[in-house]
Amino acid sequence: MSTLKGKVVWITGASSGVGRATAVAFGDAGATVVLSGRNRVRLEQVAEIVDAHGGAGLVVPIDVGEPGHAQTAVVSILERYKRLDILINCAGINIPNRWWRDFEAKSWQQVINTNLSGVAFTTAAVLPTMRLQHDGLIINISSWAGRFNSAFAGTAYISAKSAVIALSESTNRQEFPSNIRCTCICPGEISTPIMLARATKPSDADLARMLQPEDIASLVLFVAHAPSHMCLNEVVVSPTYNREFVRAS
Repeated sequence: MSTLKGKVVWITGASSGVGRATAVAFGDAGATVVLSGRNRVRLEQVAEIVDAHGGAGLVVPIDVGEPGHAQTAVVSILERYKRLDILINCAGINIPNRWWRDFEAKSWQQVINTNLSGVAFTTAAVLPTMRLQHDGLIINISSWAGRFNSAFAGTAYISAKSAVIALSESTNRQEFPSNIRCTCICPGEISTPIMLARATKPSDADLARMLQPEDIASLVLFVAHAPSHMCLNEVVVSPTYNREFVRAS
């Protein structure tokens, strides 16, 4: 099992949910954590928690869906730390109006920009450094909805998350000669703020039975601890009480 002490880890979507929990977990593990998202105040609050847990937190606010923002962030990271070992793409959004009958081009573009283009932009930004290091790990948080479709997630979200799975596979196919690994994690429902974007919000009981952000953070940490000669290509995980099965039965 590899150590994370001294590793520089860049996490997008780090201000809440899975990104926040992952930042704290990596701080606990002794990594240097770089936190990105759109809300500087919330990122700084997470950085304080990471610091208190023994890690070091650097705040680099960006909008991952905007071209050029990821590259600017990588420049800042390299100026500070001279290396970048792990990228974890947690940034994600969804919208309340999810069906074709409610289609709005602007809403579609917002979901695609953050959930798909954001992953492409950050990946493209880190790959040159990882190639020079001849080492690197990228972990993309996709979704059960991307692997198996979904009764809940909506057209734009499903489309983006499906594409993230394909993007992750193409990364492994093209970058393995540089010892770069990409793991795509496809979780079922997670009790995060994104659930509040649903037209019909889950009950407290349903939220309690879902995966929790800390569950996914532990899984991401497990992937990061794997030796560099091993690539976990894809991991699919769900709550034991999987509401997709309930809906289908």
